[in-house]
Amino acid sequence: MNRRSALAEPDAPPQPGTDASGWVLRGLVTAHLVAGFAQPVFAGVYLSGDFDGLAWHVIGADLVSYIGLAQIAVAAAVWIRVRRAWPFWASLALTLGATAQYLAGMEGALWLHFPLGVSLVAGIAAVFAAAWARPLPRRRKEVRADA
Repeated sequence: MNRRSALAEPDAPPQPGTDASGWVLRGLVTAHLVAGFAQPVFAGVYLSGDFDGLAWHVIGADLVSYIGLAQIAVAAAVWIRVRRAWPFWASLALTLGATAQYLAGMEGALWLHFPLGVSLVAGIAAVFAAAWARPLPRRRKEVRADA
């Protein structure tokens, strides 16, 4: 069946699309990915001898933290509206990991800061891929005929 004949059929069920809260979540996970990937760049600038890179790395860390908090809030809305819990738990785990990494960086514990950073960027990329892989339509409750 081609696209034109599918549009002509009035009885064809509508294609599920991403709910509005899902689009906001996608926007945040995209911003989280960009900010997360910028962090190693800023760290590399600093480690190359440009001390302004450290200031950018701190600003980026703050940005990653704020985006993570916003992502938790939107993921909670997705859980409520779309009935998908995984974005909330993944966002919470990433934000807790980012907090641990932030504290490790402030304390100079680079033995923990570096591997956590690599893990966080991988986790942020995985959440990004999962959020964009499939539509996030609103799930409808099934109405039982016997109830």
